[in-house]
Amino acid sequence: MADLTLRRIRRRSVAACALMLAGYFLVPVEADPNGLRLALRSVATLLLVALVAFLVTGQVRRQISREQPTGEAEDRALTRLAIALIAGLLVFALADYVVANTRPGEFVGLHTRVDALYFALATLTTIGYGDVHAQGQIARVAVCAQMVFSIGVVATGASVVVKQMTQRSGRR
Repeated sequence: MADLTLRRIRRRSVAACALMLAGYFLVPVEADPNGLRLALRSVATLLLVALVAFLVTGQVRRQISREQPTGEAEDRALTRLAIALIAGLLVFALADYVVANTRPGEFVGLHTRVDALYFALATLTTIGYGDVHAQGQIARVAVCAQMVFSIGVVATGASVVVKQMTQRSGRR
């Protein structure tokens, strides 16, 4: 029964990631000449980043608390954390794309959503090849936020996931 539940959790996780990825590629982000709508979109993006950071940090806190979940609850908690980390990556990629799309010249080499995803992943993993980079002040502020998120949230969350998965495989 536990194996069936684990498979169901994995299927749902893959489905959630696929839906988030589809949303990333489908959400409309074209430039808007209406200043109010543009401001509202910017605020909504910032709120989405804050929400994802809150969700990831909440999951990390649960994983490192004294009363760590076990069994099915542990599977769900680790899955939620991994999904939240992927959501964080996609939110930053979308924010980068919006900045590049609405303010030409802010990023060098960032023209498509794939470019934005590539850049966000390179930034969050601290690889930074340099082929795509922030040039303008708004883009640099966005990238600074990505770096702080990467160091404070993604690194901690990823290490918790790896640690928990390693401990689980040792117990089984």
